Amino acid sequence: MADVKELMAKVGKIRILTTRLIDDQLSGDYHSTFKGQGVEFDEVRPYLVGDDVRTIDWNVTAKTGVPYIKRFSEERELTILFMVDVSGSQGYGSVKRSKMELAAEVTALLALTAIRNQDKIGLILFSDKIVKYIPPRKGRDSVMRLVREVLAAEDEASGGTDIGEALKFLNGVQKRRAVVFLVSDFLESGVAGNGAHRAYESLLRATARHHDMVCVPVGDPAERVLPDVGLVELEDPETGELALVDTSSAKVRAAFAAAAEAEEDELRRFLLKTGIDTMPISTDRPYIDAVRALFKRRARKR
Repeated sequence: MADVKELMAKVGKIRILTTRLIDDQLSGDYHSTFKGQGVEFDEVRPYLVGDDVRTIDWNVTAKTGVPYIKRFSEERELTILFMVDVSGSQGYGSVKRSKMELAAEVTALLALTAIRNQDKIGLILFSDKIVKYIPPRKGRDSVMRLVREVLAAEDEASGGTDIGEALKFLNGVQKRRAVVFLVSDFLESGVAGNGAHRAYESLLRATARHHDMVCVPVGDPAERVLPDVGLVELEDPETGELALVDTSSAKVRAAFAAAAEAEEDELRRFLLKTGIDTMPISTDRPYIDAVRALFKRRARKR
């Protein structure tokens, strides 16, 4: 019961924090960034002189013998889907919070903003399998449920990461175009940097052609810099593999930092090449800055 109370206290804290951030810093930004990105069919009406002939509905015209045109309206309602990685490595955090807690806060911020604009929100939790799926729906209660599910998954974070399987599931359940936030540390077991091929790359490219993808790499400073604490045993949280590492060695620390930087650079180059928006966040930095930067960048593109 104490765990439930602690979880609900975390949810309440995140709700207060993210609501304040929306009111103070994001008011209006979301609407101008994500609204009106597409059009949907509205109705047909008789052709009038001056109408664009490219909008003629030839099927209706053939049936009636009178020219009709298709009318379109700007999409007012968006579907926002959060794909959140809950694998073993997401439970790690060397500062005030874990990567999972950071993912929950960012998800809450974006979800609350979406709900204010009457959009539908949904959630896919994944590791090396699909952990939970919540179909998109409206309402403030939907936001809090999403946050509860992400936070609750922190205690059960385990297993590896299979982004490809998560993308296949997304494409199977979400046929209509959606804005998709892929929140992950992008650390797949057995995948190294320095040009190594990621199994999910081609599938991510294909998914981004159908959905409006935003990748949110989640990091922690200890994953970039190895501290000098002598001889330590490190465990891979996704595979359970153990390794004895001499952190007092300058060469070891330099090699660790170089490998981490190469991995980040490779992911950054890949996403840049594919044109997928990114919003990198880290447990040691205010995430609101990353959110605002994303909104401003997308507004400029439009």
